[in-house]
Amino acid sequence: MIARFIVRWIINSFGMWLCLTLFGELTTSYILPVLLIGLVFSLINSVIKPFVTLLALPFILLTLGLFTLIVNASMVGLTVWLIPWAKIGFLGAVLSGILMSFINYLANITIKPYNVSDE
Repeated sequence: MIARFIVRWIINSFGMWLCLTLFGELTTSYILPVLLIGLVFSLINSVIKPFVTLLALPFILLTLGLFTLIVNASMVGLTVWLIPWAKIGFLGAVLSGILMSFINYLANITIKPYNVSDE
């Protein structure tokens, strides 16, 4: 279980580094702050995003799922807002949300989910 979390953390760190390099601004080149960004994004995605998605469910249904782009962009925006050495605009957050969704999709199909029987 911990190994899966660490792999997802590294994947999210790489994804956020890529997003900030392409669509935003990262004012540090050290690996530790990038790992911290990935950790913050992983925690926001696992704790806050389910509640936001539940609250936004009427809009998601009304727009046939397109509102999830705004939810994903808000999760990226919240992550960047919490980290002082990263900056991104709204369009960059939307594009980053799309890219991070794709990266997390690839991680979900390659990393086996945790089962209690695995122990």
